Amino acid sequence: MKTLGELISSGNGADTAITAPGQQALTYDGLRAQVDYTASRLNELGVGRNDPVAIVLPNGPEMASAFICIGAAATTAPLNPNYREEEFGFYLEDLKPKLLVVAENTDSPVVASARKLGINVASLLHREADPAGKFELLGEPVANSSPTTGLANADDIALVLHTSGTTSRPKLVPLSQQNVCASARNVANSLSLSSSDQCLNIMPLFHIHGLIAAVLGSMHAGASVSCTPGFNALKFFKELEEVRPTWYTGVPTMHQAILSRAGRNREIIDSVGLRFLRSSSASLPPQVMAELEETFDTPVIEAYGMTEAAHQMACNPLPRGSQKPGSVGLAAGPKVSIMNQQGDHLSAGEIGEVVIQGENVTSGYLNNPEANATAYTDGWFRTGDQGKIDDEGYLTLTGRLKEIINRGGEKISPREVDEILLDHESVAQVATFAMPHQKLGEEVAAAVVLEADAELDESGLRDYAATRLADFKVPKKVVFLEEIPKGPTGKLQRIGLAEKLGLT
Repeated sequence: MKTLGELISSGNGADTAITAPGQQALTYDGLRAQVDYTASRLNELGVGRNDPVAIVLPNGPEMASAFICIGAAATTAPLNPNYREEEFGFYLEDLKPKLLVVAENTDSPVVASARKLGINVASLLHREADPAGKFELLGEPVANSSPTTGLANADDIALVLHTSGTTSRPKLVPLSQQNVCASARNVANSLSLSSSDQCLNIMPLFHIHGLIAAVLGSMHAGASVSCTPGFNALKFFKELEEVRPTWYTGVPTMHQAILSRAGRNREIIDSVGLRFLRSSSASLPPQVMAELEETFDTPVIEAYGMTEAAHQMACNPLPRGSQKPGSVGLAAGPKVSIMNQQGDHLSAGEIGEVVIQGENVTSGYLNNPEANATAYTDGWFRTGDQGKIDDEGYLTLTGRLKEIINRGGEKISPREVDEILLDHESVAQVATFAMPHQKLGEEVAAAVVLEADAELDESGLRDYAATRLADFKVPKKVVFLEEIPKGPTGKLQRIGLAEKLGLT
C-alpha cells in the first residue's frame, strides 16, 4: 500500500474506521465513499493531484477524515487553528495553496489572510445526523481549470508540513504518498495493531504524530480511531471510559497530566484495561515511564519520530518487558545509524548524530537547496539529534544538538540534568535549558514544576543536584513555575526558554 487511496482498502467495509465520543461511527465503506466524493469535489474546485490544500479545522473526526480524503487526491497542508492572522499570512504565502478548507461559519482569521492572497476558500459542512467524519465541501466551482484528476500516485506529495522553526525560518517538508504510507505501516507493525484495536486520539491533528501514528497507523491495520476535540486532562478519563480504546498515544507532558488525575480514576483504568500506551515526540523521563506502567499495568511504548521521517523512526518493542526505560527503542522501519561530523558511522556505544535512511524519509526540503546540502550525507538524513546505539540495537537520545548546553567548552545534555532533578520527591516536571553567560557563553538553568503542596527552594534543589551531578552541570538558576511554557503540540521547548522567562 503506497497511497492513501490504497491504505483505506485495509479495513473491512462494515468495520468502524473513524468515530468520536458520543457520535455515530464512519465505516470503511463510508470512508471510501467520502474519498471518492472529495476527489470529485476538489476537481470541481480547481484542485487535483499535487495541488496544495491548506486545512484549518478543529481537532476531531472531520479533521481526520479531511486529511485522509483530501490527501488521497491532492496535497494536504494542515495548519494550527490557533495561529493569529499574521502567522496564517506567513504560512499561506509560503505554501501557496490552491484552496483553503475551513469549518462552516468559522471566525478564524485565516479566511481574511486567504482573501488578501487571493486564495479560494471552501467550507466543510458536517451534519449532525451524519456519521463522524462525513462532510460536504461548500464552495464555488472554478471555471476553466484543468486539474490532474484521479487519485494520487505513490510519488505524489500527500502532505506538506513546516518544521517548528525555533532557531530559523521554518522549512517546508514534503512527504510523498509512499512516505506517509510506509510510516503508517511501520507504526502498525511495531505496535502489532489489528482490526480489533481502537486508538483514542488526543494529539492535535495538524501535527505529524497524531496524523500518522493515531490516524494512519490505525487505518493501515484496518483498526479504528476515536477523535477527541483535543487533549483535556479533565475530560480524558471520561473519554477513556466511554470509548474503551485499546491504546492511546501522546507526548510526555500529556502523560504527566494524565498521571496527576489517575488516582481518582482507578476504577476506570482497571475496567478499560489498555493493551499498551505510546509516547513520542519528546523524551519520556524513565521516572514517568515507570509510574505510567505501574498506574495502567500495561506496557509503555516509547517511540522516536520527526516530521522529516513522516513521524516514526524507532520504537520500543512489545511484549511487556522488552522495553528499555530511557531508550526510544529499535529501528522501526528506516535504517538508523550514528554518524560523526565527518560522516563516519560510529560503533555501538559511541555518541554522535542520529542519521536515518528509508522509504518513509523525505527526499528533501521544498525550495531550500542550502538546507538540503547540509541535511544529507551519502544518502543519510541528519536528524539533528544526538544519541548512541547499544549492543542490542536500542537507541538512546542524549539531546538535540542545538539544545546541548556549551558551558565554556563543557557540553551538557539537558536531558541528563532533567532526569536527576526528577528523582527529587518534590519535583513533578523539569526543563533544563541554556541561558546566556557573559564569560562562559552559556550556563545551565532549569524550569521546575513542584508536586502539589511540596515545599522546595532553589538552594535546596541545587544542593540535591550537587550530590548527583558534576559541579559544572548543576543549574546555576532554577525557576519555579506553575506550568512550563510549551509549544503548540504540548512539547516542552528548551530553545528560547531563557528569553521567555526573562533570563537573557
